[in-house]
Amino acid sequence: MEPPSKGQLVGVVGPCGSGKSTLMAGLEKHGYACRHIAQEHSYVQAMWQIVSKPDVLIYLHSSFPVSTARRKLDWREKDYEEQLRRLSHAREHAQLFIDTDNLTPEQVLQKALDFLK
Repeated sequence: MEPPSKGQLVGVVGPCGSGKSTLMAGLEKHGYACRHIAQEHSYVQAMWQIVSKPDVLIYLHSSFPVSTARRKLDWREKDYEEQLRRLSHAREHAQLFIDTDNLTPEQVLQKALDFLK
């Protein structure tokens, strides 16, 4: 599959605290149209396909400790695991997977830009 041109829609999914909003802001500054798909909050596994129909799907991952620290969330691990379950279909279909745990926002953005070029 060809990466999208700047006129195509980039969908971004991942658990809370994985860096979706930060990545989208960076991509939009580079001219990409982006949509945050709140798949982590939906019981409908293919919601990301139904609602947004992105040309490319980027999955951002962050671990339970990193997600909760970034967002100062008062979660139990089972809450996090439920988000991952809800995201499993999107993760399987994502064209790009980025584990953000040990990356700066700039490094995450660069990985996405490198893929999209």
